[in-house]
Amino acid sequence: MSGTILRFELCELPVEARALREEVRAFLRAELGADPAQRSRYSWFGFDPGFSRKVGARGWIGMTWPREYGGGERSALERWVVQEEMLAACAPVLSHWVADRQYGPLLLRFGSEAQRRSFLPRMARGEVCFAIGMSEPDAGSDLASVRTRANRVAGGYELHGTKVWTSGAHIADFVMTLARTDTTLEGKHAGLSQLIVDLRAPGVSVRPIPDISGVQHFNEVHFDGCFVPEQNLVGREGDGWKQVTSELAYERSGPDRYLSATRLLQEFVRHTGSEPAEHTAATIGRLVARKSVLRNLSLSVASMLQDGRDPALEAALVKDVGTHYEQSISERVHETLGIEPRAGTGSELERAQAWTLSNAPSFTIRGGAREVIRGIIARGLGLR
Repeated sequence: MSGTILRFELCELPVEARALREEVRAFLRAELGADPAQRSRYSWFGFDPGFSRKVGARGWIGMTWPREYGGGERSALERWVVQEEMLAACAPVLSHWVADRQYGPLLLRFGSEAQRRSFLPRMARGEVCFAIGMSEPDAGSDLASVRTRANRVAGGYELHGTKVWTSGAHIADFVMTLARTDTTLEGKHAGLSQLIVDLRAPGVSVRPIPDISGVQHFNEVHFDGCFVPEQNLVGREGDGWKQVTSELAYERSGPDRYLSATRLLQEFVRHTGSEPAEHTAATIGRLVARKSVLRNLSLSVASMLQDGRDPALEAALVKDVGTHYEQSISERVHETLGIEPRAGTGSELERAQAWTLSNAPSFTIRGGAREVIRGIIARGLGLR
């Protein structure tokens, strides 16, 4: 059985991207001070609409989009540099992250002209927050097992069903919802559509799912007869599966796939000092080497997107390897130093360890569970 060949290629950042990096670092120092992680719980999950609006004012949201929709018409590699610097600084980017990463590109490719003009400029200014409405209860990571129904009514759709693990739904303005608009077709991938749903609309309720540390990040979103105007259908009715799979390359391959636990690695290096013990230095070396490999893989995917290619398979591999790496950092720190996590009164290292341990299980959920991702990779390589 023949399959696709992985196309990772080493690439160099252009001069304008390297210059932009210094500009972004100066901005972050001015806005966040010496310890930005205190505002975002040691990662990029911090929600700060004011910060997002400042990022938008600098032209760093929707960087690759056409200017007529509020974008900057800059390269995917320049955008990649901005994302990497934001994540490395643990900047509170959640307010604009999902819209910038995948729903702006989704609307550019499949949305109507009215949708582009309504949503894209607000996204680029950091004024609108989106959540992802894909996963459902009792479906595991089988994304196509959609039971949420969008029934045709006068002027639009009536929505019934539930989404789960919906990151940021409690603070988002809209949720891009995958729903079944036709139940008569055979095959679970058929009859699916994407709808932009206002999270403040009647018939929508959001229930928090606190994580082990007590922080609300995930949510359950319930639709009880929520009305969705026809103009909020994205693309053509029934094309939802094609659209969802096209956007996953954006979700699975960015710097967030190796920088979600970066604060712990930084504190680990800081704690061990300039002359760590030999076995500690070896552990740091292995972690940094793996991070460097992931960084080059992610950059390669950004280069493919820049060239207009479809790196869905490569993005899935970045997600799988990146998740394993991020989850391994806390294990290596504990094995090497024997330091236990302390969420309240501990040192910076102990608190970073506590945050990472309590959030690491969610790294697997975001972008697809490991078993699903590896199935995608196996099929792409012709192994199943």
